[in-house]
Amino acid sequence: MTVKINENYLLLKSNYIFAEINQRVEKYSKENPEAHVIRMGIGDVTRPLPQAVESEFIKAVQEMGQPETFHGYGPEQGYDFLINQIIEKDYKPRGIELERSEVFVSDGAKCDTGNIQEIFSLDNIVAVTDPVYPVYVDSNVMAGRTGPMGDNGRYQKLVYLPCTEENSFVPELPQEKVDLIYLCFPNNPTGTTLTTAQLKEWVDYAQDNNSIILFDAAYESYITEDDIPHSIYELEGAREVAVEFRSFSKNAGFTGTRCAFTIVPEELEGYDAQGKAFKLNSLWNRRQTTKFNGVSYPVQVAAQAVYSSEGQREIKENVDYYMNNATIILKSLKDVGLRVYGGVNSPYIWIKTPKNMDSWQFFDLLLNKSHLVGTPGVGFGPSGEGYFRLTAFNTLENTREAMKRITSLQEEI
Repeated sequence: MTVKINENYLLLKSNYIFAEINQRVEKYSKENPEAHVIRMGIGDVTRPLPQAVESEFIKAVQEMGQPETFHGYGPEQGYDFLINQIIEKDYKPRGIELERSEVFVSDGAKCDTGNIQEIFSLDNIVAVTDPVYPVYVDSNVMAGRTGPMGDNGRYQKLVYLPCTEENSFVPELPQEKVDLIYLCFPNNPTGTTLTTAQLKEWVDYAQDNNSIILFDAAYESYITEDDIPHSIYELEGAREVAVEFRSFSKNAGFTGTRCAFTIVPEELEGYDAQGKAFKLNSLWNRRQTTKFNGVSYPVQVAAQAVYSSEGQREIKENVDYYMNNATIILKSLKDVGLRVYGGVNSPYIWIKTPKNMDSWQFFDLLLNKSHLVGTPGVGFGPSGEGYFRLTAFNTLENTREAMKRITSLQEEI
């Protein structure tokens, strides 16, 4: 008998979008070594860790080098010193009360949004916005919760909620009952948001249909406008229907350091085949204690420094820096006549491709003519075809240079 594979992986029709982009860019760079390629595709930051974070990080590493202060395995859920800061600084000021048992420190929101589906039955019907962050879809495909991809670019058994110019990139409530709903706001990739009233409709839907919302709030620190909730728990009833994911990557530069957290309220429940209720908090805790040994002590000490007065000042500078880039991108693209969205409460700019180009055609145009890399919208789902994403996470100098290059293409776009 030969070893059998998980055939659900064979249902994945293409490479992970960012791996595909990297392959194409590497090939182009080898063939054009003189080209200065500016990458504005992947959502990786360029500014270094804040000094307040770096200083505490170094001290914690030094602690690990001394027998008196060495730390071995820590609590899988995270150290209380970090969890307490998360509760006191991120949630209490917004009138949200959390227990320490409801906060789970992890090594990334990407990991948590991909792993959370493990505690749910394969029979659940999953809804995703379209376009969507690919991890939500691919992790459910890998688990066996979908069928094959159809000719329309959509996996069978998944419920897709189109977000297009026609509905201002605001997903409509499902016409059928769904069990799990992935929402990301401010949105990746479109950069758009939901108002408090719009998000309340989703909370109400989840309550009425016994659904669970998996709410990715990784970009909440970029919100600039009023009436845009920073946490889904600002809405009444959300504790009974929502899990929330947060990250230190995009505000404090932890993309290479890895630290995030997930909130699983004690009120959240799921049911077995006999209808008996079980707390999702306990299931997630069981999953984490089995498969995860916790984030390292130095990284959690560094994350705690984010909440110091100096840390808060520095991460605001980081966010302001990237949002200034976003403003430059928005203005430049509008000046050349492109239709653009996002970039106000988000570091992502969503572009309608010009002259009926498809997403990859626009990708090739920018790469070959401007040595500029973005992300084809179709990589986020079929409703992303005809769109293109740029990020504001590069340096100010590269952002200005990239916009000069696009401006030089005005006649072609």
